[in-house]
Amino acid sequence: MSKDDAALTEAALDAASVEACYREHADRLQRFVWGVVRDAPTAADVVQATFVKLAALGGSVEPAARKSWLYQVAYREALAIRRRQATGRKVDERLQWLHEGWDSAAPDTELVRGELIDAVRQAIESLPDDLKQIVYLRTYEERTFAEIAEQLQIPLGTALGRMRNALAKLKTSLAKLNQQAKREN
Repeated sequence: MSKDDAALTEAALDAASVEACYREHADRLQRFVWGVVRDAPTAADVVQATFVKLAALGGSVEPAARKSWLYQVAYREALAIRRRQATGRKVDERLQWLHEGWDSAAPDTELVRGELIDAVRQAIESLPDDLKQIVYLRTYEERTFAEIAEQLQIPLGTALGRMRNALAKLKTSLAKLNQQAKREN
């Protein structure tokens, strides 16, 4: 057993202790987390993640400090989820210009939709590889920016910055196509 494995084993908490903590604190912890995330299923996920961390790392926490530790961990987990959700909403809002900004006489026709989809695909294909990769992972695979950053082994801020740059380039590219289409009509 390596030194790191031994440290992790010492930090782990036995199942009986985790269960006792869960019975004692889970309901109040869930209500606390709900106040942060305002969504019952998300609050339940946060509480579950908190107790998973307790099982893995709780042995290194003094028994008298466990309640406080649980609330701190749950609060950080809830804030992380809120940040990911807010980031996703911002990207979705910024992508709305694709639907609003494309000028056409009959936006509901299949032909126009097909042209719009082709234009967006071409614009994405014209992006540099690092920006194209971020757009693909976020848009087509619906990954969070945290997951993208982890997969690409880049800081979260870099992933967000690349997406912002990609959206700016796409907006410019599609605006040029839109202007060109207006001139042709």
